[in-house]
Amino acid sequence: MNKPIYVLNGPNLNRLGMREPEIYGRTTLAQIEALCRRTAGTQPLEFRQTNSETQMIDWIHEAIDRASGIVINPAAYSFTSIAILDALKMFPGPIIELHISNIHRREEIYQRSLMSRAATAVIAGLGAKGYSAAVRAIVDLIDDDPVAPSAP
Repeated sequence: MNKPIYVLNGPNLNRLGMREPEIYGRTTLAQIEALCRRTAGTQPLEFRQTNSETQMIDWIHEAIDRASGIVINPAAYSFTSIAILDALKMFPGPIIELHISNIHRREEIYQRSLMSRAATAVIAGLGAKGYSAAVRAIVDLIDDDPVAPSAP
């Protein structure tokens, strides 16, 4: 069996569907999880959300040992957490950084993601559909890599 894809979500994303729908839409995180699972097909997927920077780092450390790829929406931590960036830099597989809104069209504070330095690619501004694009991209990157890690 293949190693799972980790889809990690940062602070306040548990409030999707209710939080600033004019920016983030009305899709809930549960609906996004279902979309990711459909997109992944038979590829195992770990879908998680936390409001804690410590928990996010612990999950990335877990992914270093267990995952084939990471899709991460670090939310506000994108712009503040060198610790999460350092954890991501240790991950040997593909990383897709994801943002529901187009951070480059937002206020200046949201335009410079630290995480982009560790990401294989960045998806921003596709709304909830960005998650399916990110999962599909990770699956493709894993499939294209003949030495991609797989479970024993």
